[in-house]
Amino acid sequence: MKLLIQIPCLNEEATLPATLADLPRQLDGFETVEWLVIDDGSTDGTADLARECGVHHLVRFPQRKGLAVAFQAGLDAALKLGADVIVNTDADNQYDARDIETLVAPILAGEADMVVGDRQVRNREDFSRVKKLLQRAGSSVVRRASATAVPDATSGFRAYTSEAALRLNVVSRFSYTLETIIQAGRGDIAVTHVPVRTHPTTRESRLFRSTGQYVIRSVETILRIFAMYEPLRVFLWLAVVFGAAGIALFGRFAWFYFAQEGPTGHVQSLVVGAVLLVFAVQLVVLGVLADLLRANRVLIERTLHRVRKVELEVGVRPDTLAGEQVGTGSRQFREDL
Repeated sequence: MKLLIQIPCLNEEATLPATLADLPRQLDGFETVEWLVIDDGSTDGTADLARECGVHHLVRFPQRKGLAVAFQAGLDAALKLGADVIVNTDADNQYDARDIETLVAPILAGEADMVVGDRQVRNREDFSRVKKLLQRAGSSVVRRASATAVPDATSGFRAYTSEAALRLNVVSRFSYTLETIIQAGRGDIAVTHVPVRTHPTTRESRLFRSTGQYVIRSVETILRIFAMYEPLRVFLWLAVVFGAAGIALFGRFAWFYFAQEGPTGHVQSLVVGAVLLVFAVQLVVLGVLADLLRANRVLIERTLHRVRKVELEVGVRPDTLAGEQVGTGSRQFREDL
């Protein structure tokens, strides 16, 4: 079996050497262990440093495309490089590489297709109370949306089987962490988690400018992905809310109409209630249409899954992603192959 450890990078010249120095060259259960760096348009010497440190494979973007795109490019390249298991870790040396063995253990035992490392955030002293609270709340929402038990939804320390990687499709350009858990849970991919150790924070996150921005983007991602997989439920709940408000306003108008003599007014309640009920009916219709589109999306995903398998069988080289050039390092990548 072949293990490929992928590392998305953006200007990680200062931290990448320490990260790579801890990565294993050999691991029980695998005949081959290789490293892949995805350089997301770095403007420093990240790519050259990766080569100097002995990275086996390198994908480079000419400009920044975002963490989610880099992650998906890494999965695509890893699969075409023949990986049986893919481990994703961060370039800032946040995760303890010694726990890679723990991370892949459920996969080797045939117990899971996707394993998420639990940083046990509640015990981390370098996380503020607000950050811990937001992390717990966000992970709770993701667990409900994904029907999984993952306690640390934002952890980037993960392991995937090749089959799980083939079935994941990241559509967000913000982050892959929440989206892939929801996709996996709703796509019947076996997901589990294991406790992992971490190192002290070396720098601030480059993924977001503030905690508020991160919360907003995360909520957007959760809602969008959940609506993709459960559109009828989402629209029906919205229809119930607006329908209940419309009925309440109708009831208010009826109360005054039958309880008082003469002109009672309150026509505005009648008008607004009617508008809300019409809107509720439209939401139901949209929910039915969205559910039909969901069925079409499932067929497209199955087709894409088969296409990816065919690409692996015929030996398509990992130098493109969704029709885009991977970057100026694609020549180097072909040389690595």
